[in-house]
Amino acid sequence: MISVHVLILLIILFWNYDCHIIPRIEECGLSCSQGIHCKSKPSSGIFNSFCHSAPASLSSMVLKSMKISTVIKCPQGSPCSLHLNIKGTLSLDENIRGLEICSFSLDTQQSQCTNVRFARKKNKILNGKKVQVQFNCFEVNVAQHIYVTVKTVPNYCEVKMSQEYYVEDCRNSDVGKHIPACLAGKLDYNVDRTRKIISVNVSNFLRDQDYYIRLCHKWFTCEDVGQFAVIKGKDSLKSVSLKYSQLLPCLCIEGWLAIPDARRLQLCPFENDTKALWDNIVYNPVTQTLAWEPACPVLVIVNLCRLMKSNDHCEDIQDSSKRFPEKVKYSRVDTHPRLCMKFTTKQGSWVKCPFAHGEFPAWKMRTAAVADRIQVFFTSQTKAHFSVLVCNRTQLASCESVGMRHSVSVGDSVSIMMSREMCGSTICIQGWRTDVDYSVPLQTCDIHCGFRGQTYGNENPAKALTHRWYY
Repeated sequence: MISVHVLILLIILFWNYDCHIIPRIEECGLSCSQGIHCKSKPSSGIFNSFCHSAPASLSSMVLKSMKISTVIKCPQGSPCSLHLNIKGTLSLDENIRGLEICSFSLDTQQSQCTNVRFARKKNKILNGKKVQVQFNCFEVNVAQHIYVTVKTVPNYCEVKMSQEYYVEDCRNSDVGKHIPACLAGKLDYNVDRTRKIISVNVSNFLRDQDYYIRLCHKWFTCEDVGQFAVIKGKDSLKSVSLKYSQLLPCLCIEGWLAIPDARRLQLCPFENDTKALWDNIVYNPVTQTLAWEPACPVLVIVNLCRLMKSNDHCEDIQDSSKRFPEKVKYSRVDTHPRLCMKFTTKQGSWVKCPFAHGEFPAWKMRTAAVADRIQVFFTSQTKAHFSVLVCNRTQLASCESVGMRHSVSVGDSVSIMMSREMCGSTICIQGWRTDVDYSVPLQTCDIHCGFRGQTYGNENPAKALTHRWYY
């Protein structure tokens, strides 16, 4: 567990990052104190890239006081922007003619540099004089990762300041309030489930800027679903209609201003609409493979199960459970109408039976009682092999073997000897396919053998031969 001291430290760090005040300026520029005249001009950074050995009189710590921060530039009547603020005190030396300040964006791989020159006046001694230098004309973006260097001019080896810097993001109250990229607006929506249309209304954004709206599926990123719509800044109506194919838990509405690095506002209101997730079941009759792939990330347990006729309960098939899968695949699957897939999440369970509509060949089991024997037959439209046994049903989904296991092929039958003790309400004949990996076991229970003088069912004398079909 996190200790109280560590937790307090994390809270302080987050508070400082999120809530510290960023100074505002109307114009960017260069300033030097102590009456020192200085001027700047853009530089490529190439001509000052090679360093020379520093003279003995020049300390390697001369640039140690240079600090980096962020300022917000808000000109009258124009949008605000973020700028780097490089500031520090420098002890002037006859060997230093100026500074080179560069910033390199680790996000965009773009750099910007400026040369700062100190004006020298005749008969004025500057050596050893302290001057405060401030430069804040490098524009940066929200949450940008910056690498800043300050070198002397000429460039002396070992006399250099280098620092990584992270520009504040929209969580900072000043940035979130004043920077257009953070003004993501407010989204309101309405769903027409009949026409499959989501109407989106946008408010609280810069009215003179275009605004993008799209639908997307949220995985690690939000992936496009169709084309995005544009609300023009000059349009009086700030709403659009977007068509969707399915309401899924990961279907999101995303909006953002049509400016570089704009903050994106994301709304995912359909997290409980999981029903459509379970429809994407595909069966390949050539490979006998049953597969399901989620259209959205979902924490789910998938099982094959046998649908019970008695109460519509679906009993799990042994060794078929798969947890939190990206894709489910079952090989060599029986296409019986009662073989189903069960999906279980925190919200509940859903059962889908892909073979229930008779689109694939199914097999049937028939039993016939003749005197002290039970005759078992199997029919199937395809070549198949089966096993049969007598079992004792101890509970609804459990049947324990009480006899030998018999193998049967389509078109053949097997005759099972039944003793008086084996005939009764809990005794079942169970059959299943053995030429597949996942099969639905069918069983007929309440076995009444045809012993002479026995009665069963409606108390009529036992018939010499009875037939039952099971699907």
